[in-house]
Amino acid sequence: MELDQKQLAKLVEEAKKNSRKRNFVQAVELFLSFKDLDVKSPENRINELVTLPHGPGKENKVCVIADGDLVTKARSAGADLVITKQEIDQYAGNKKAIKKLAEAYDYFMARTDLMATVGKTFGTVLGPRGKMPEPLPPTANVEALIKKYRNSVRIRIRDQPAVRCRVGSESMPSTDLVDNIMSVLNTVDRKIKLDQHLSKLTVKTTMGAPAKLR
Repeated sequence: MELDQKQLAKLVEEAKKNSRKRNFVQAVELFLSFKDLDVKSPENRINELVTLPHGPGKENKVCVIADGDLVTKARSAGADLVITKQEIDQYAGNKKAIKKLAEAYDYFMARTDLMATVGKTFGTVLGPRGKMPEPLPPTANVEALIKKYRNSVRIRIRDQPAVRCRVGSESMPSTDLVDNIMSVLNTVDRKIKLDQHLSKLTVKTTMGAPAKLR
């Protein structure tokens, strides 16, 4: 697909103009709608992490579930929360506590050998929210992974032929937002040919009116 950055820049500017000043910094979101796309087909489903070149305009919070040396490594690397193997039991059957975790943290990682226990304890709440922990090998560079998650957004296609994700905040320069949008589009295009299936592209702020490309 020929992606026209000038058109995207115009769209971002329009979305900003459509938005009244609020008492908080609004997110800028990207909406993609697809046509002639069978979402029941596994190859048309997407669940990808996209690292945005200019970040999402907020600091994503990362929770690490770990054991042994990985606990120390995660804390030293600046993880927002570290849940130890011993602390997992505290969440067993406590959906309210797990929901609070799901709301407070954007991404989860868990030591590889804890994944079965983590899935059993947290899966029913984190799974439907697309927040199941990524496996974390004991020798992984935790600091690099946390940095990646802080600058990433997850894009998903499940039951509806559409993608919705944050691409920044209204306080970011429009050129940076366009770069972030391009990263998302390029990722989607590697899975789904946008020139064949993209029917509408919309950019909007949290409370603003949408600006539509097509």
